[in-house]
Amino acid sequence: MNQELLFGAAYYLEYMPYDRLEQDIYMMQKARMNVVRIAESTWSTLEPIDGEFDFSYIDRVLEAVKKAGMMAIIGTPTYAIPSWLEKKDKDIMLTTNEGQKRYGHRQCMNIMNATFRFYAERIIRKLVLHTANHPCVIGFQIDNETKHYGTASEEVQKQFKEYLMDTFGTTKQLNKTFGLAYWSNSIRDWDDLPDMRGCINGGLSSEFERFLRSMAAQYLKWQAHIVREYKREDQLITHNFDFEWKKFGADIAQDGYSYGVQPDINHYEAAQAVTIAGADIYHPTQDYLTGAEIAFCGDEIRSLKDQNYYVLECQAQAFKNWTPYPDQLRIHAYSHLASGADGIMYWNWHSIHNGYETYWKGLLSHDLATNPTYEEACRLGKEWSNVGRRLLHLKKENKVAIVIDNQSLNALKWFPIDTKLRYNDVVRWMYDSLYEMNIECDVVDVNAFDTSKYRMIVTPALYSASEVTLIKLKKFIASGGVLVSSFKSFVSDEHLSVYSDRQPHILHECFQMSYNQFTEPGKMKLKGKVVNYFAELVKTDGAQVLAYYDHKYWKEYAGITRAEYQNGFAYYIACYTDKAVLKEIYRQALMDAGLESDTAKVCWPIIIRSGKNQENKIIHYVFHYSEKDGVFICPYEEVRDIISKREYKRGSQIELKDWDVIILEEE
Repeated sequence: MNQELLFGAAYYLEYMPYDRLEQDIYMMQKARMNVVRIAESTWSTLEPIDGEFDFSYIDRVLEAVKKAGMMAIIGTPTYAIPSWLEKKDKDIMLTTNEGQKRYGHRQCMNIMNATFRFYAERIIRKLVLHTANHPCVIGFQIDNETKHYGTASEEVQKQFKEYLMDTFGTTKQLNKTFGLAYWSNSIRDWDDLPDMRGCINGGLSSEFERFLRSMAAQYLKWQAHIVREYKREDQLITHNFDFEWKKFGADIAQDGYSYGVQPDINHYEAAQAVTIAGADIYHPTQDYLTGAEIAFCGDEIRSLKDQNYYVLECQAQAFKNWTPYPDQLRIHAYSHLASGADGIMYWNWHSIHNGYETYWKGLLSHDLATNPTYEEACRLGKEWSNVGRRLLHLKKENKVAIVIDNQSLNALKWFPIDTKLRYNDVVRWMYDSLYEMNIECDVVDVNAFDTSKYRMIVTPALYSASEVTLIKLKKFIASGGVLVSSFKSFVSDEHLSVYSDRQPHILHECFQMSYNQFTEPGKMKLKGKVVNYFAELVKTDGAQVLAYYDHKYWKEYAGITRAEYQNGFAYYIACYTDKAVLKEIYRQALMDAGLESDTAKVCWPIIIRSGKNQENKIIHYVFHYSEKDGVFICPYEEVRDIISKREYKRGSQIELKDWDVIILEEE
């Protein structure tokens, strides 16, 4: 693993309006940048004609980077194909529910097509062979923000049928598992399996989505296998995982941001392809900057391999609503480190002068000159050159976990909680409430969480849960753990077949409650706060009722319960309500888990993120996400601000200016 924080940007000499390589490297050095990420978007430049390769742009950048004492990450250029390749095979272009794509956009190809794979393998081999022995190349990024892209070609459907045959054995078992008798969807012969684009069975359709996610993960593993044939032992393999994109403001992509669990690839499964995980994280800024997206996305990526990661793309300026206020670029960067990132790279270095992303501005604007955002990056680079080694390899030992699940996400697309409340909204409701309370957590995949590491587990809308998972959670509670679960948890098995006994299945014994009806809240309130979207009508069987619904007709039903089960506790939150109510429940659950902290009274906009550095010293990042000045009362015995060198003791008053960052190291 690299022994300094990575600080740099994506750089495309091929896109420049004129040759300014030396000037760009000079400006990067002035900002104390030490890495560039190149090549992943430029297949048509690297191979302009079938079989004719031109790596001159790559060579020039690598030589300039080497001369400057910097590093480079090479990206395989497979997510944007050249136009000559599209003409090799009519099935290269992606086929989805909407039909076959036309050439032009990135990620418009069928990643399972044999012709595409042949040419993709060839360019990967040529590029990696050409660059692997260059001394400044520290590793390779495979593909770019890979997903399954909704592929549904005849070839993919055939492979899905083979997958079903291997998984379920007989059509009789398939019919039984998914209840295909409904609307006459059952089949007698495997050749009768219909096109999944018309499937009306949520379980079978979600199985197809699971297959597609695995297919995308296998595609990354395939690329990684090729790279491993050439790379040096000391070179990394990474990938820039992205997240579900939420629209923000006007209904255009440029006003969106990284929001929640990515539906079109399973990060945990795909991360097996890489030696170090990477992420692309974009978020609201200016008046809407909270740090929550940086924290959530970072906590999820860090948890994939239980190790530090790289932010391979993050914003510099981009759109009008992303132009950072003074000091916001700095707080962005330190917020990434506080989640466990070992470095950040901006997308991108320069603003592009034509093409689809012309107004996704880079660190430099279209005049390619210095500007306030670049100057703030220079300040940041100077700080990192002085204190970066003390911030490297931050380790966390969180005792709270949030469990996420692609299958539940997909299920709740088929069977929505409400037209305005999606799976990721529930995830972020439960995560953000912890974040605002300064309770750090891991964000872990349902197929990979280790209950022995945690004292409290939170399950947002874990609709799909196998009996193996349910028994695992039951044992966790029995052995002293605290489980906090939301509505729409533990409803179906792993194939989305709803359990036919008391809800929640198996765990009703731990929760000591059940329900068999749910409702539109209407005028309902809970603890004086409005209930929105959805409410389950809970009847208790020994559980303590923490809140009944305030409603003329539903007042006999519980909205929040707490139950003691053997050595642990189980909380059930049966409705979507105000964060203040959820935080009150969390406080009690944290006490049950023995997780009261020194910062329990500190809350957003002051955010504290902690861990141990590579010298085994405890580091506390103190962030002030506000345009107003603030005050933080030091809760630690003796600490020293790494940057300013000021010393503080418990009870000391620490002044915080707008968008401030203080990094305290315990003595």
